[in-house]
Amino acid sequence: MKKSVRAMRMERHHKRMAKESKLSLVSLMDIFTILVFFLMFNASDVQVLQTHKSVSLPKSDAELAARETLVLMVNAQDLLLQGQKLADVDAVLLQPDDIIPALEKELNYQRTRNTNLPVEAQQVNSQEFAGAITIMGDQAIPYQLLKKIMQTCAQAGYTDISLAVEQNTPQGDTA
Repeated sequence: MKKSVRAMRMERHHKRMAKESKLSLVSLMDIFTILVFFLMFNASDVQVLQTHKSVSLPKSDAELAARETLVLMVNAQDLLLQGQKLADVDAVLLQPDDIIPALEKELNYQRTRNTNLPVEAQQVNSQEFAGAITIMGDQAIPYQLLKKIMQTCAQAGYTDISLAVEQNTPQGDTA
């Protein structure tokens, strides 16, 4: 029996639709590659200082990003430089002078440990050393303690002092 034109067309259509579709992995890999590069470039813009649960930073509208420097963490009990405990806060507050000996000793050690420069440049710049340090202090520490810490840092040559703060979240304008 002879098939009609419509029947032959329907048969061709059913054969074509019965084939399994193939997944094109090339375009899928392109999408994921673009996504990875996008995340890599955008993730490098944010720098987060690792805080400890015992330190609650003050809030500020600071717009400058943090730099990679020595981090001095001060909470209610301890004074820590790069995670290493240097002194107790109570003992520091009780001493009469403005210089904290343990902190000054460690900062001088960190200063001599800076081997980024050639030996000749270190000798020339030894008088002009201006180290950078970030003080991550709890918002409840007394000003007297902060003053002693900053005086000790300046005495050891770390005159570029930054205070770590938590950035306020921007409020949307309701106009």
